[in-house]
Amino acid sequence: MRRLTIRFAWGVGLAAVASFASAQSSNPELARWEAQARQVTIVRDDWGIPHIHGRTDAGAVFGLIYAQAEDDFNRIETNYLNSMGRLAEAEGETAIYQDLRMRLFIDPAEIKALYLASPASLKALMNAWADGLNFYLHTHPSAKPRVIKRFEPWMALTFSEGSIGGDIERVNLRDLEAFYGKPSARRVASVEPLADEEPRGSNGIAISPSHSASGHALLLINPHTSFFFRAEVQVTSDEGLNAYGAVTWGQFFVYQGFNDRVGWMHTSSGVDNIDEYVETIVKKATGLFYRYGAEERPVKEQTVTVAYKTAAGMARKEFTTYRTHHGPIIRAGVRLAEAVLTKPQNRAPRAADAIDKWISVRLMEDPLKALTQSFTRTKARNFKEFRQTMDLHTNSSNNTIYADADGATAYFHANFIPKRDPRFDWRKPVDGSDPATEWGGPLSVDESPLVVSPKNGWLYNSNNWPYSAAGADSPKKLNFPGYVEEGGENPRGIHAIRVLSERKDFTVDSLITAAYDSYLPAFASLLPALIKAYDEANESNPLKVAVGEQIKSLRDWDFRWSVTSAATSLAVFWGEEMWRRTRADADDENLTVYDYIQDKANGQEKLEALAAASDKLAADFGKWNTPWGDINRFQRLTGDLVQPFSDDGPSIPVGFTSSRWGSLASFGARAHPNTKRWYGTSGNSFVAVVEFGDRIRARAITAGGESGDPTSAHFNDEAARYAAGDLREVYFYPDQLKGHTDREYHPGH
Repeated sequence: MRRLTIRFAWGVGLAAVASFASAQSSNPELARWEAQARQVTIVRDDWGIPHIHGRTDAGAVFGLIYAQAEDDFNRIETNYLNSMGRLAEAEGETAIYQDLRMRLFIDPAEIKALYLASPASLKALMNAWADGLNFYLHTHPSAKPRVIKRFEPWMALTFSEGSIGGDIERVNLRDLEAFYGKPSARRVASVEPLADEEPRGSNGIAISPSHSASGHALLLINPHTSFFFRAEVQVTSDEGLNAYGAVTWGQFFVYQGFNDRVGWMHTSSGVDNIDEYVETIVKKATGLFYRYGAEERPVKEQTVTVAYKTAAGMARKEFTTYRTHHGPIIRAGVRLAEAVLTKPQNRAPRAADAIDKWISVRLMEDPLKALTQSFTRTKARNFKEFRQTMDLHTNSSNNTIYADADGATAYFHANFIPKRDPRFDWRKPVDGSDPATEWGGPLSVDESPLVVSPKNGWLYNSNNWPYSAAGADSPKKLNFPGYVEEGGENPRGIHAIRVLSERKDFTVDSLITAAYDSYLPAFASLLPALIKAYDEANESNPLKVAVGEQIKSLRDWDFRWSVTSAATSLAVFWGEEMWRRTRADADDENLTVYDYIQDKANGQEKLEALAAASDKLAADFGKWNTPWGDINRFQRLTGDLVQPFSDDGPSIPVGFTSSRWGSLASFGARAHPNTKRWYGTSGNSFVAVVEFGDRIRARAITAGGESGDPTSAHFNDEAARYAAGDLREVYFYPDQLKGHTDREYHPGH
């Protein structure tokens, strides 16, 4: 009976092979996909992380995107629905103006033309990218795309830079809707950020050989993003590609990572490289014009149709959009003539030459160069080659921390900074009719804040200004125009300088320890004033008794977070309460909230906030002195893009706090609907520490796990190590994968 079963199975297999071969012969595209797949190998290690190898770079891209789709196709598709302005086709009316915003900058016809004009080498990568995704859909009929049933190569150009929340997303949706449609807070509320949202950004640290125990350079890669925004991968080819690190879902380049010679980490910059222009719009019987110098130029009008899902099927909304040479119109300005109509969609003028003011926006728009730079930097072999990629100037709003096997380290400030006349205040809309407000070319790398292998032995960035990047060896603020950097120092920057200045013998392990150092410098600055207010309060003040025990707890605290610390809980709840109370006043006085709390808020207000924080802790957790780990939790229950949370579900205590208080390890957590506990949604998402030299040594951790499938063993297998800051070994070389390989296969097999 057993022999018969074997023969039957073999017969079925032969029939399947014959059928498949027949299908290939009648489907040249499928035959091409299969031929590519046979030249690609995917090795999944015991954490589920894919190590992809292709004979060519294009083959590696084919395998990379296929492996990503295996892990979380939904996130890939969603990223491209967003980048192409087609999100409303999946999510309905609430995303209409989000799509319109993207379509002001992304014109499919123009992107297709860019693809056709691309160099053959880049076109081959885009072709392989589309082939890999389409082959995945072919071999996984159970994967049901929400909208995109077939990927085209040109689509890769719509998402060419890996930051979370690109430059385009800085355009305000409510203003956009007020101009182009009927305002509705309900429609845009779901996609506008909260005023007091968790600070976003990242940490990067480079250690020079002079300050490492091994005499080799070290690099900390620590992006702070929404959880599960990127996957961890290694992608290699016989053409020299060998990149490891974090790849944004759907992209074919490692965005933050390293190869066997160099490493790169991007942080968010405070550069002012997006400008608004006040356009003087003249409405004539012959159409719309805008003033520029002595000219009146025609306003470019374009019809944009946004499709959106409804209960009855797909519907469409049509917009007439407007653009000057500066960029698209994004909101109304000041009306200068009563004859101007109030509804921009009804443009027939009531009087000749009616004048209005509209606001346009200008930002970096060069997806072809951006995609080129994003990929080519992953193949750089030394500082010279990496710097050459920076000359493309399309890594728009990011600072970059760099280290390599030759011992070089570097800090590059924002990669796209247009030259502008310093007479103007570029923080506000400038006069678009004045040619003096025109942009020049981008500042060169040398004209921007730059640090290369500083004598002090370290450099860093924590989304703060560049003027403390290397201690005394930092760039000097007075040498640069104000628009180069609008931000200042932040508590993480103060913290980084503290830990980096303490030693000259860094190792992989001690740099990890520094990255998770538990000191909270914001509270070290803010709490003494609270304690002073208590000490100076009149004995008749009822708060003298009400918060006496709490003050003692804070007085005895060492300003360090831990899961067992009740003082951490009290300080964080007090800090959040003070933030809510003073944020608007701080903005009105053009002060940071930290400065306002410390210098402007009165003592009674600080004590009242402490009482309110204590009451909140007692109401939600039974007592004001609740350990921080009982409140601050990591939880991953589903693969949903927007995670649900439940106090009844399993979760893990996390010691590190919001980066707002200066924690280098960031955990942006808050209470959610129907929860008392705080659950994290952003912060440390991928962490890696790399030592360069003759051989790479690295450790890393990813929030949750590699897979977005709750049934996968790798959905949440890294959670406990993530919460503890216990980074695992990176298997960078084939010999390291021995004994740590879960499976090895070709795409589709």
